[in-house]
Amino acid sequence: MGMLAWVMMGLAIWHYAIWVPDRFWGGIVGALLASIAGAVIAGLVIFATQHHGLAVPGLHSTHVSTVLYAVPGALIGMAIAYVIGAQTEQRRTG
Repeated sequence: MGMLAWVMMGLAIWHYAIWVPDRFWGGIVGALLASIAGAVIAGLVIFATQHHGLAVPGLHSTHVSTVLYAVPGALIGMAIAYVIGAQTEQRRTG
């Protein structure tokens, strides 16, 4: 259940990508994949550090705080995709 929450949080944060110029590596789909991957990785890492082992929280151990673990990862993933895309575009144009 925690994995579903992390993916949904990554998807929700991805919707805010419309407010920045489309310079993401892979376009808007690249931003989506980066956001979801970042959210899942951050969720796994944060949950693992708090519970002393790599695991995905089940139905009864998923709380609001578990969902919020995905926020920094989604933002970092989208930022990385944006920086790579902007650098690629800059190299192409001159």
